[in-house]
Amino acid sequence: MNLLLIRLIIFAVLFWAGLKLYRMYREWKLAQDNDSRPEAIDDGRMVRCAYCRVHLPEQDAVRRDALWFCCEGHHSRFLEEQQPKG
Repeated sequence: MNLLLIRLIIFAVLFWAGLKLYRMYREWKLAQDNDSRPEAIDDGRMVRCAYCRVHLPEQDAVRRDALWFCCEGHHSRFLEEQQPKG
């Protein structure tokens, strides 16, 4: 009976130590994951290119009159398509 009680106590201590180590590892891993994530960048308002309909941050867009474009090339193409043919 004595030997059974000692084994039970040893098992309980090992289980508690394993659980404690697991929790420490999980917190360390979570901290590592948070450190490796890039910071969220708030680029402000999103706008849509009038030519290709792609959304992009306002600071990266080109504004002509009341329209937004993702690049100068799309602005030129948009103007070419708007010209009356004939």
